[in-house]
Amino acid sequence: MPDADPPPFFEAHIFVCCNRRPDGHPRGSCAAQGSEKLRDYMKVRAKEMGLQRVRVNQAGCLDRCEFGPTMVIYPEGVWYRPTTPAEVDEILEIHVRDGGRVQRLMLTERDVVEKAPKAKA
Repeated sequence: MPDADPPPFFEAHIFVCCNRRPDGHPRGSCAAQGSEKLRDYMKVRAKEMGLQRVRVNQAGCLDRCEFGPTMVIYPEGVWYRPTTPAEVDEILEIHVRDGGRVQRLMLTERDVVEKAPKAKA
């Protein structure tokens, strides 16, 4: 039996996709849709709200580019697609602070885009 895992360092760890693809890329990119500004706003806003043990991090591609900007909150693994500072506030207040969910902004299994199979060489 392995030793018990240590307690988590953060109560919530938020990863915001800030991947940038070239202009005109068919999948788009979260950064081109404003994710960097939303990440910066979220970092400041979380501190202003006094959220303890919460970390907002930049992430590379989270592979849901078509829905950008995208983010995921752990340990729950809940995905969101905020597009405005007001939506960021809503996620921080309802999900992170209060433990609820913002259903209308969530990405779920319904939102998975099937990828075309790779051609055999």
